[in-house]
Amino acid sequence: MPKKINWFIWLCLVILWNYGFPQATPLQDVLVAVFLSILFIIIQKFQSRYLKKISSRSKFD
Repeated sequence: MPKKINWFIWLCLVILWNYGFPQATPLQDVLVAVFLSILFIIIQKFQSRYLKKISSRSKFD
């Protein structure tokens, strides 16, 4: 489920970029999409590490 939410947020940000900066060149559009993709990959890694920490904890701690 978090992957779908992250993807949807990424898509919304790309759409906002395209409508917010219509004068941007195609190269700028690609660079922003790639930057956002890398950012969301990093966010996903942090989320998965956080979920591993939570799931590895005992209920009695």
